[in-house]
Amino acid sequence: MKANNNSDIHSFDEILDAKYGAPGTKEREEFDREAYMFCIGQMIHDARKKEGMTQSQLAEKVGATKSYISRIEKGLIEPGVALFFRIMEALGLRVDFVRPLAWSV
Repeated sequence: MKANNNSDIHSFDEILDAKYGAPGTKEREEFDREAYMFCIGQMIHDARKKEGMTQSQLAEKVGATKSYISRIEKGLIEPGVALFFRIMEALGLRVDFVRPLAWSV
């Protein structure tokens, strides 16, 4: 097996910095927001499918429209906190708030 030249290996943070700017920049904040919305959308989509529920059924349970649920699942919009918790409840999921291990009072 041939040894790899590690000079081409970079951290993921370095790649993100080069492509989207350093943390705290407008470009990086926008990327982080879009990545967050995409992840939330995928989580909701996967949980909905696992429950055997359609977008229309989920929308009806949470008081939204099918198109709104679709846009959330595609990562195009971010649900408000109240709607997010209604979606979690409708899908049988729960949200836990925990303190990080390194967090001190």
